[in-house]
Amino acid sequence: METIFSEQHRLRDAKTEFFGGELIAPHEKPSRAEYVLERIKKRQLGPVSDPQDFGLDPIHTIHDAGFVNFLQTIWGEWTTAGFKGEAMPTALPVRRMAQTCPNFVEGKLGFYANSVETSLTQGTWQAAYASAQVALTGAARLQAGAPGVFSLCRPPGHHAFADSYGGFCFLNNAAIAAQSLLDQGAARVAILDVDFHHGNGTQDIFYNREDVLFVSLHGDPLETFPYFLGHADETGKGAGEGYNLNIPMPAGTPFRIWRDALRVGLEKVRNFGADALIISLGVDTFENDPISFFKLKSDDFLTMGGDIAKLGLPTQFVMEGGYDVDEIGVNAVNVLEGFEQVNA
Repeated sequence: METIFSEQHRLRDAKTEFFGGELIAPHEKPSRAEYVLERIKKRQLGPVSDPQDFGLDPIHTIHDAGFVNFLQTIWGEWTTAGFKGEAMPTALPVRRMAQTCPNFVEGKLGFYANSVETSLTQGTWQAAYASAQVALTGAARLQAGAPGVFSLCRPPGHHAFADSYGGFCFLNNAAIAAQSLLDQGAARVAILDVDFHHGNGTQDIFYNREDVLFVSLHGDPLETFPYFLGHADETGKGAGEGYNLNIPMPAGTPFRIWRDALRVGLEKVRNFGADALIISLGVDTFENDPISFFKLKSDDFLTMGGDIAKLGLPTQFVMEGGYDVDEIGVNAVNVLEGFEQVNA
């Protein structure tokens, strides 16, 4: 299986994350991608290729132009204002507040944030842009006939809404890839999100649409981030009614129960009649992940990949979460090898 990867991810190297009432070293950091890349090379999974540059147009099919401009310019505005630390919001427009973007940089941060743990830094836009190109290149490989491809995206994307960032995510890579496939002729695309955290941004982007099915298996949002979306009664709206499936699960969920949920999700994809499948591949369901509470073991990820392969769909894996434990590389590549073994 070919891997698409950009060295530009290293430009996103934040030093702070707001966590547990403290500023700490971020869970989402460059070593995450390096663990995965190292494992890909060790296992000789396949070639590693640089992304093509498709420009801003495919990004604008998903993201609000004002939001994209914000990401491009915010670091310059922050430093020009004289702030010394990394950029984080201090006020957000919650219920009953005016939904007007302020002029001053501190207000802009709050206007475009959907959570406050994620700092914006020099190099964030360049890394996020490159990550979107990694996703778009993977989608182009599917469109050209590849049965499977891995877009090793960093930063991740599934918490990015059309007009907001958060949860370490700035541009929604899986959504951008899905729209690209549709624009190149696919009638229907399914996104299956296996990250521990609900893909709230992806759900919101496609919630009113019938051409993209979104299925998410995740920790119960009553108990874990992102908290405010991901409940089982969220099934789509308008034309999108019935095209959103959430399967939240409690703390301590073992693979046996998680796999039952995966079977339900895969059956939903099968019945949808998708032309292509995008996997939002988070491996933070692992038992030792530092910010999650499921109990999957490394061998379970092989089984997961095999189960996905049995759908027989052209499949793009887009890297999402899985935090800085050594096994992130083992677990991500196990999914890909499990998929390859069935397709061999």
